[in-house]
Amino acid sequence: MAAVSNGNPPVISPSTSLRKEWVRLNVGGTLFMTTKTTLCKDPKSFLYRICQDEADLGSEKDESGAFLIDRDPQYFGPVLNYLRHGKLVMDKNVVEEGVLEEAEFYNITDLIKLLKERIHSRDNSFGKSNGKHVYRVLQCHEDELTQMVSTMSDGWKFEQLINIGSQYQYGNEDHAEFLCVVSREYPNAVTSEKVTEPTDRAKVLQQLGSRM
Repeated sequence: MAAVSNGNPPVISPSTSLRKEWVRLNVGGTLFMTTKTTLCKDPKSFLYRICQDEADLGSEKDESGAFLIDRDPQYFGPVLNYLRHGKLVMDKNVVEEGVLEEAEFYNITDLIKLLKERIHSRDNSFGKSNGKHVYRVLQCHEDELTQMVSTMSDGWKFEQLINIGSQYQYGNEDHAEFLCVVSREYPNAVTSEKVTEPTDRAKVLQQLGSRM
């Protein structure tokens, strides 16, 4: 019981006030310690209700007095850090969908919106390239294919190989010739070569090969 002296207000120990500010959470067996100020960032969230002394959540506590929450601690960490500093920071082995599940469970509105936007942006940008592709068509004889592959510069890769038929005869044997389509990706600011759409180039080469 707090002491009263000469009619002055009760003296509250700083250590007592500090203990009331800190909250322990036992999430899936992992102990988290944070402040009521952090947990109360979203008044509509489940975590806000934990901080209310009169709240009747029916939440059990462990032997240390920490609130027991049966959720994945790996995905709770980003949620708690978002409440601390307002930024979403995740380890590379944590996926947005997992954090979204936790944000929805705790009903943290702004974080739910942010995660849905990030997932939408990620899915829409999947497979898109930030650079331009340069395509080249090389004509070579059958016996030159191996050498061309072994001496190809770094960054170039095969796209298509078309047999255009026998163009010359050496002795009694016909030697086929090929058109090799190769490509390389350049950043937008670097490329100065003419870029040809792969679909148009493929159509032209396929038509050429079919006429031979």
